[in-house]
Amino acid sequence: MPETRLPALLLLTLTTLLWGCSRQDIYDTAIDWERSSAGLEADRVVVGELDVAYLHNKDAIEGETIVLIHGFGANKENWTRFAGELTDEFNVYAIDLPGHGDSSKELDLGYRLEDQVQYVSRILAALGIDQSHMMGNSMGGAITALYAATFPGQIRSAVLFNPAGIFEYDSELVELVTEGDNPLIPKQPGDFERLLDFALEKRPFAPWPILDVMEEKAIANQEVNEVIFAAIRDSGYEPDFRNTIERIEAPVLVLWGKEDRVINYRNADIFVERIANARKVLLDGVGHAPMIEVPEESAKLFRQFIQSSN
Repeated sequence: MPETRLPALLLLTLTTLLWGCSRQDIYDTAIDWERSSAGLEADRVVVGELDVAYLHNKDAIEGETIVLIHGFGANKENWTRFAGELTDEFNVYAIDLPGHGDSSKELDLGYRLEDQVQYVSRILAALGIDQSHMMGNSMGGAITALYAATFPGQIRSAVLFNPAGIFEYDSELVELVTEGDNPLIPKQPGDFERLLDFALEKRPFAPWPILDVMEEKAIANQEVNEVIFAAIRDSGYEPDFRNTIERIEAPVLVLWGKEDRVINYRNADIFVERIANARKVLLDGVGHAPMIEVPEESAKLFRQFIQSSN
């Protein structure tokens, strides 16, 4: 978190504790404050059988649109601080994918990457978004790449933050999952702390009541997370994804933290080789989620990218 926000969040937490609020109340207050500080507000849209939660600008502006797609086991809040760097000049939408966050979590919905691309298409149609800059992290990066290949006329540019979809080079996560240990799916108290340490090299500050609620939510989502992970687990080894992304026409920025233990950063080279108009930027000292770990730098790199692409 930027240093200027740290004292404010500490004061907020202390104040709510003195009021005698529950941990859930503290969490809700902190999340609302983060959203408001970023110029965002929460909303919902019903798309067929799906009830979808999302964030968008509190005040729409005369500007282009950015759509943000989170990763596996994550949610729209992963983008809040990054989005706060952009809402003054873009209309930003951060979506809770089905199975995640506050959206529908049916176990039999279908969660292959191709399925999720179609869900995003239906959600954007319901929101009236016909063109955007799309960004995704991890699983969301793979979804973004497939979306850009499937609906080329809708994508102005794509930014892939440590994307899934290609596992030419294995990672520490692959070794752990092969041994029957998946740090991305918390099952009991303490697992969420392990997840954060595994995924993030630069952890933003969050007071303990907020982390406790986040852990409770993650553990409650274990069953649907197991289903989603099984659906996407082997996609990085299959040729279909690599062949499909060759159809991408929009400029693509592949942004990757070199300390990523979830997906090996060397896979960035395969994305750049397969996508005609792609470039990569590797970030030293950053892990699996640059938009969380270095939101200001990530937003700056995006601005530079679209300026140079025009």
